[in-house]
Amino acid sequence: MIIKPMIRSNMCLNAHPIGCAKDTERQINFVKAKKAERGIKNVKEGGNGPKMVLVLGCSTGYGLASRISAAFEYGADTIGVSFEKAATETKGGTPGWYNNLAFDTAAQKEGLISKTFNADAFSHETRKLIIDELKNLNKKVDLIIYSLASPVRTDPDTQVLYKSVIKPIGKTYAGNGIDIMTNSLKGSAAEPATQEEIENTVKVMGGADWNLWIEQLMAAGVLADGCRTLAYSYIGPKLSHAIYRDGTIGQAKKDLEATARSLDEKLKQIGGGAWVSVNKGLVTRSSAVIPIISLYLSVLFKVMKEKGTHEGCIEQMERLFAERLYTGSNNGAGEVPVDSENLIRIDDWEMAEDVQAEVDKIMATISNENLSEYCDLEGYKHDFLATNGFDVDGVDYEAEITKMNLAQEQA
Repeated sequence: MIIKPMIRSNMCLNAHPIGCAKDTERQINFVKAKKAERGIKNVKEGGNGPKMVLVLGCSTGYGLASRISAAFEYGADTIGVSFEKAATETKGGTPGWYNNLAFDTAAQKEGLISKTFNADAFSHETRKLIIDELKNLNKKVDLIIYSLASPVRTDPDTQVLYKSVIKPIGKTYAGNGIDIMTNSLKGSAAEPATQEEIENTVKVMGGADWNLWIEQLMAAGVLADGCRTLAYSYIGPKLSHAIYRDGTIGQAKKDLEATARSLDEKLKQIGGGAWVSVNKGLVTRSSAVIPIISLYLSVLFKVMKEKGTHEGCIEQMERLFAERLYTGSNNGAGEVPVDSENLIRIDDWEMAEDVQAEVDKIMATISNENLSEYCDLEGYKHDFLATNGFDVDGVDYEAEITKMNLAQEQA
């Protein structure tokens, strides 16, 4: 069959198998080039970087990019956990399923251990599965990436299902976004969250599950001396704070930051540490439907590209690893630079004063008439489509896909 993107309400409902594989390959090639440019030594070359990395939420976005950086720049063996819909011969899978397949294939060709588990990362059963796997491999983890972004979470002890929402607190938040199908402004609004919705969002997106992972891995004796752990967050500009930083998601992220401080004390017992990394705003499934965010990102991308500072997921994670985490002797773990709140700020280029001043100036005058002049509409749309394997260089989108579950062999 010939696969075209199915877009409904600014969400892409399907994925292109070969496009996903090609985009994963692009990211791998990027970090290999940066490895050579920076002169980084991987494990086999005697480097002191990460050796065994666990990525929770490994299949897309920052989680996938973290796993790629660890494996292909530092030579780390990796275990990944994500919950994806698998493809069959006739039915497509989720983008993350194809990304995982491409990653595993490439890593194994490099002689790296690459174990990917399609499982619920919130369950005790999955934690036991990973602990057993580490013991079977006779490996201890020295880096844990917590990059889960699920809309729901079942409490592993009570079996109560919680759902997260992206809503403001106290009053309605409204603004224009971009309709990518028409390249025009489209207004939307989000009603304020109830107290129950706020609490449920914290239970899903906060630090409770991250804490469970570290505690159980530590109790099982599978953390290496010096083990570090990271979770990811976003702060963004003041114009988005009502819907994000000060909204339901922001409350969850503040809980995540509090968890990081608690975990940091625990991991110091074995010479390690815990941090939240505040990353740059990027196109995701959720950002496309949040009021103002898609418009802000489209303006931001144009401004940053003109300044030569724009980054995608892989560029951000490569810089995080090379310039924040592994700055020590022979690319080993170095002192981590943080802000006054103990946050790693890899969003520094986005939040630079000159960038934000220019974005603010444009946002105040934006209209349908000047949208194409001030917004990176093509770049935003490309990123939106590429997350699902569409609009990726080197892919023939008119070619027939004969087996939906064998995309890597066809690529």
